[in-house]
Amino acid sequence: MKAVFINEHGNIDKLKYGDIKEPEISSKEVLIKLKSASLNHLDIWVRQWIPGIKVEFPHILGSDGAGIIEQAGSDVKNVKVGDKVLLNPGVSCNACEQCNSGEHSQCSAFHLLGEHVNGTYAEFVKAPFENVHPIPDGFSFEEAAAFPLVFLTAWRMLVSKARILAGETILILGIGGGVSSAALQIAKQIGAKVIVTSGDNEKIKKAKQAGAEEGINYNETDFVKEIRRITNKRGVDVVLDSIGAATWTKSLSCLAKGGRLITCGATTGPNPQTDIQRIFWNQISIFGSTMGNRKEFLQVLSLFNVNRIKPIIDSVFPLKNFKDAQAKMEDKKQFGKIVISIPE
Repeated sequence: MKAVFINEHGNIDKLKYGDIKEPEISSKEVLIKLKSASLNHLDIWVRQWIPGIKVEFPHILGSDGAGIIEQAGSDVKNVKVGDKVLLNPGVSCNACEQCNSGEHSQCSAFHLLGEHVNGTYAEFVKAPFENVHPIPDGFSFEEAAAFPLVFLTAWRMLVSKARILAGETILILGIGGGVSSAALQIAKQIGAKVIVTSGDNEKIKKAKQAGAEEGINYNETDFVKEIRRITNKRGVDVVLDSIGAATWTKSLSCLAKGGRLITCGATTGPNPQTDIQRIFWNQISIFGSTMGNRKEFLQVLSLFNVNRIKPIIDSVFPLKNFKDAQAKMEDKKQFGKIVISIPE
């Protein structure tokens, strides 16, 4: 089969396109003929190397995908050959204390397609049957591949962790990526007021078109001062900050008393200065979050099936143009998801 893979970690030139052996499935797995995949920042980090994570080379990138069931193992009952499906990219052991309590993303064996094991930049991918779901009605393969990882991540942060409510105000730092644009859509569905930041006025414009009430260009003004002005010195109820060291203390400064800060990453570094006095005096809660559990994934699917919203897609590239797709993400040029189509 054709696939995009790496034989060693490094820059974008380490990405290769060629023939890889088709996966073989167990009795509890399915083989999916992929029609579409989508990019996540994780793909770039895996290519560059994530400390502590070892992969077998050649390694196929990609966590999100949608396609048609090609084969189903003998123990698979939830789907059949010919079904149109998408993937929940998080794989857990299904036997440990965390899995039995329903917290699959806290499983000690938890991993993602494309991270520890081969992923979706390919004509075929295999996955456990528990990770396979029907595509929502009216969704194209591109739309179905665009939302699983980022919407599950954003849903767990906003709904399960921060418990954001209608009428509250959320500040989303660095609008444009998959998780931040998903968080914008979820927050608007809940009925929250959304403020975003970006260094790109065009992204701010697109965010407002998608429902954001306010946008702050952090290259032109101090976003902490702008938040104080916009909220009449009150602050916001929730801040979504996955930037880390460069923004952490400012994020704390933006929060109202009793506010919540949520994070799923630290793109500018994991060891920021912090303001402990502000945290305890203003009774701020800080939530860390990674992916989500199966119940939350079903809730995300319900969001699309019932509310009829669709993920924001920035652009679609054919599989053979994988380097152009990753270069666009590395340069932070996208608003929403970058998708890969996988032709016959």
